[in-house]
Amino acid sequence: MKTKRETPIDINKQDFKKIGYELIDNIANLIDTIDDKQVTPGESPLKNQQVLGDHKLPTHGTSPEKLLSETTQLLFDHSLFNGHPKFLGYITSSAAPIGILADLLAAAINQNMGAQILSPIATEIEKQTVQWLAEFIGVSSGYGGLLVSGGNMANFTGFLAARTSKAPKSIKEEGLSSSEKLIVYCSKTTHTWVEKAAVLFGLGSKAVRWIPTNEDNKMDNSILIETIEKDLKNGYKPIMIVGTAGDVSTGVVDDLKGIAGICKKYDLWFHIDGAYGAPAAVIPELKALFEGIEHADSIALDPHKWLYSPLEAGCTLVKNPQHLIDTFSSHPEYYNFSKNEEGVATNFYEYGLQNSRGFRALKVWLALKQIGRKGYEQMILEDINLSKLFFDLAKKHPELEAITQNLSITTLRYVPTDLINEDFETTENYLNTLNEILLDELQIGGEVFLSNAIVQEKYCLRGCIVNFRTSENDIEEIITIIVREGKKTHHKLQNI
Repeated sequence: MKTKRETPIDINKQDFKKIGYELIDNIANLIDTIDDKQVTPGESPLKNQQVLGDHKLPTHGTSPEKLLSETTQLLFDHSLFNGHPKFLGYITSSAAPIGILADLLAAAINQNMGAQILSPIATEIEKQTVQWLAEFIGVSSGYGGLLVSGGNMANFTGFLAARTSKAPKSIKEEGLSSSEKLIVYCSKTTHTWVEKAAVLFGLGSKAVRWIPTNEDNKMDNSILIETIEKDLKNGYKPIMIVGTAGDVSTGVVDDLKGIAGICKKYDLWFHIDGAYGAPAAVIPELKALFEGIEHADSIALDPHKWLYSPLEAGCTLVKNPQHLIDTFSSHPEYYNFSKNEEGVATNFYEYGLQNSRGFRALKVWLALKQIGRKGYEQMILEDINLSKLFFDLAKKHPELEAITQNLSITTLRYVPTDLINEDFETTENYLNTLNEILLDELQIGGEVFLSNAIVQEKYCLRGCIVNFRTSENDIEEIITIIVREGKKTHHKLQNI
């Protein structure tokens, strides 16, 4: 009788070590030389489909050594590298090396983080990670929560907790049709997750009140109050206000303290979308900017943004964790998760939408331990200062117009010196077209990767620095690239 099963999926110890060492060597070399590469090859979907090949599902397998070697080269040759020092697009950080190793370790143990009995020490690590993240941004360590995939899910989790807390209790049995029309308030600059949540969770897109911004691009709290009063008179039921701690286009932080007061006055849930900006609250000089964050009922933040964690890692923090249990907990008879424990077990399936969950917390926990608060203060402040340098260099350059700078986001646009000034509308339309085409050229060109923002109806180039590899030299070179490619794009448009 065989004592060990032989299967086509297994890899013996010696082969595993050999393949693994080669993979680690290749990854280490990539990290060491990433600044010598293009940010992206700028290839089309069709090109990548051709590279991959139109093959059928294999009937027979291939050796792991061959597969890993070929796939490593495939990814190295045909990927966008958000760890490149000139990647300033969207809000995706360069991945902390310890986080890369943490994901390998987490996959090896392969814990199911749904229940404590399935992930004993991992559950305690996630609990500690949540506590540390709360301390990191300056709120009580009594906040509870969990790690999720990213900003959408972190915000959805807070949204659902708010709905359970503030909507009529009958909705769990009777559904939303049994309640008054529920209303949610947010700035017009808030990320689109709000509308998605309203649609998916039964409120409907018309339940979202998009409040205009003031001259500082913050939610106008006076208009917010007027809108709430109007809805109350019309028989609606306001349930929550969403404040933004670092909007995705320009990095602006709403008046969180003011919003907290409005929530208290009208008995509304205060949710903060801090997916991008909340980690900047660790900077002592920015304490006043984030005043009021400690009053939030729930907060979303993404370690895979400004804490440099590899994807995926989002987090929801809730002041009273019981709201999560009230929202998500269920106890089917086939769950045997809560018997005969010493102490109180935390079963994370009761805290969010997932039952089976991966060990996302490990890479965040290890990075927090390796870097510490002071290390993060240094890196986040350096990112902010690099953004300020980007803005200042654009402001000084005769062919660039600096538009906004907040936290680590700068917006600017290319303005040719030989631009013929026609009427305002014609000139602005041309500049919007020019900068949109320029952005496309920059993204495909592979030297630098920026994204876009629309600010005061101006189409802007947008650089968001959440990248511990970016240097002052990179920023200076990016300015040069923008101007050089801007001139080329302008001349092409003039000759059409």
